[in-house]
Amino acid sequence: MKKIAVLTSGGDTPVMNAAIYSVVRMAKSKGMDVMGVLRGYSGLINGDLTELLPEQVEYISNQGGTILKSARCLEMLTDEGKQKAVQTLKDFGIEGLIVIGGDGSFKGARALTHMGVPAIGLPGTIDNDIAYTDYTLGFDTAVNTAAQEIAKIRTTMVSHDRICVVEIMGRHCGDMALHTGVAAEADFIIVPEVEFDLDAICEEIMARTARGRETSIIALSEGAGDSKEVADYIREKTGRDMKHVVLGYTQRGGEPTVFDRILAMKTGARAVELLEQGIGGRVVGVRNNEIVDDDIDEALAMELKFNYKLYEQYLAMTNY
Repeated sequence: MKKIAVLTSGGDTPVMNAAIYSVVRMAKSKGMDVMGVLRGYSGLINGDLTELLPEQVEYISNQGGTILKSARCLEMLTDEGKQKAVQTLKDFGIEGLIVIGGDGSFKGARALTHMGVPAIGLPGTIDNDIAYTDYTLGFDTAVNTAAQEIAKIRTTMVSHDRICVVEIMGRHCGDMALHTGVAAEADFIIVPEVEFDLDAICEEIMARTARGRETSIIALSEGAGDSKEVADYIREKTGRDMKHVVLGYTQRGGEPTVFDRILAMKTGARAVELLEQGIGGRVVGVRNNEIVDDDIDEALAMELKFNYKLYEQYLAMTNY
């Protein structure tokens, strides 16, 4: 291939720029030109592309967000939208596409591959909700950010003998809340994968209070409930001074961790190598600390597996 394109789609992550850097620099090393698609599939459908040169991506790997912008595009779900996207790629002479995004973005890449355009997916989401890879691009940074925020919240909760429910992103996947809660030494972790009993949590809070432990942090996955509703329920049942915090978009921003940057470099390089060989319809990730690529249809069909062992180890360490 002589010309490829790269786009970022869906919710942004702190490490998308590092992936863009990797794609552009690796492609240029192999004599390929790279076009950047602005605002995801919307830009692809509307022909909003620009050439990316190596000097344009210098020093962006430590910057959060995406220089290409990102967006969700409902038009890409239609046959007409997909046809427009393919036509744009043909008009620009683009032979392959790298898509950085989540499972929804991967469905667009799969459709384009089936329509004759080799596409490769990189797992760009903080939620860690893509089954074929151990870690998605941005998950580590988001967990670090959330854990640091909980550490700050805890200091003020301790000062006032308060209990705080901290709502953490992740959609239907509890990985963000689990890893953040473990790292931040949360007193309770609530995730959608594990059945929980708020009344039992209330009883434990009162038992902790009787032992002189006035402050508790509850790490709540957004897929398991609403932080205000949980805080209100516990307040009503226990009479304790409750607060709730929604960390929100702080988890998507900021400087990416070194782990995330290196993962983005490795996966971006593999994506370019696959396209160089004319291979499309693959998604790149990491398993057992090794970079892997899988068939996109098979990857999208894989079932998410929650880390119950880590959850049980956390329970054992906090059960006193």
